[in-house]
Amino acid sequence: MTDPTISTAIASAIQSNKSEIALINNHIHSNPELAYLEFTAHSTLVHSLRRLGGFTITSPAYGLPTCFEAEYGSGGRLIIFNAEYDALPEIGHACGHNLIASSSLAAFLGVAAALKQSGQPGRVRLLGTPAEEGGGGKLKLIEAGAYRGCDACLMVHPGPQSKLPPGITAVSYVRMLANVKYRVSFTGREAHASIAPWHGVNALDAVCLGYNAVSMLRQQIRPEERIHGIFREAGTRPNVTPADCCVEYYVRSTTRRGAEELGKRVLKCFEGAALATGCEWRKEDLPAYFDVRPSKALCKAWMEAVQPAGSVAWEDPTDFFQGSTDMGNVCYECPGFHGVFGIETEEGAANHTKGFTKGAGTQDAFERALECGRAMAEVGWRVLVDEEFAAEVRREWEMDMKAAEGGK
Repeated sequence: MTDPTISTAIASAIQSNKSEIALINNHIHSNPELAYLEFTAHSTLVHSLRRLGGFTITSPAYGLPTCFEAEYGSGGRLIIFNAEYDALPEIGHACGHNLIASSSLAAFLGVAAALKQSGQPGRVRLLGTPAEEGGGGKLKLIEAGAYRGCDACLMVHPGPQSKLPPGITAVSYVRMLANVKYRVSFTGREAHASIAPWHGVNALDAVCLGYNAVSMLRQQIRPEERIHGIFREAGTRPNVTPADCCVEYYVRSTTRRGAEELGKRVLKCFEGAALATGCEWRKEDLPAYFDVRPSKALCKAWMEAVQPAGSVAWEDPTDFFQGSTDMGNVCYECPGFHGVFGIETEEGAANHTKGFTKGAGTQDAFERALECGRAMAEVGWRVLVDEEFAAEVRREWEMDMKAAEGGK
């Protein structure tokens, strides 16, 4: 358990900056920006941190214009809180990334205050992570070394409260699916569809044949696996045989290896479609998201830290949050935590809906994010100062990475 004086310092730091965090939260929510274009969110957070003072700030950071890094402390171990802030096309903050930024900012301020009061060695970093929504921002940050030397990386994500049982407001141990992504292009030969259709090689036929083959494949995949796609290009006019067509597909499974193996089966569907129609085909790998493999030690500690006691479930319901995120890739770099908390939304409104956008902008959702951030700060503090706990987190992660190498 955290020293009561440290717990007080954490809570006081968050409470004293609550109005500032709320302004940031509301501004981000009211100004949704797409992946790699989050200039308003980025500047809002950076300017606020500079006004607060006392932090080492790098902006932009790691070669990404909308990434920033704020750090406090020296020596010892390093913990990182991820602040996401990108939105979705047309429906805004329908995944509540404004709340993610707010909770991580709160956690960062709490741990920084604890370090300042205690004089203990240790470093806390707030990392602005752009482009989670399909852009793979954290993959670029990993490549640039943003998580090198990190002892634990923590963040929380909002989900629909309606999927949680009475009395439960969050789930701590949340496994999320690995997701491999492909853009598949077919090239045929155009022709006048009425005058000389026999001269055409129809790329749209290849797209449709591949689509139907994948639909049949779904009968032979595991219940927890997912395959879904869209047509990016499908011709221009009915009287021109389409010569260039394109689809994008997401292929998900419970592990990185599982997704890669299922992806091979999906690509066979498109290869067969090309063969049957006489088209050429090519595939482009899009940023793949690995499975989220949370640290059980971090999850247990956060579960115990959230107030009121008993309001966090371990992993039930297991279908609460079956998406994918680039935080999964971070979990392969260092011990990670990605808890999910519920927010009240219109009935049936889950993530990636307009109803969820509305829910993510409420005061109640903000209050829940702050409490999650406070609890994250307590857990992060333990990683910095509790030798036994930090060793347990590291040992557990190393064992889990061996299991991941074996496809488990």
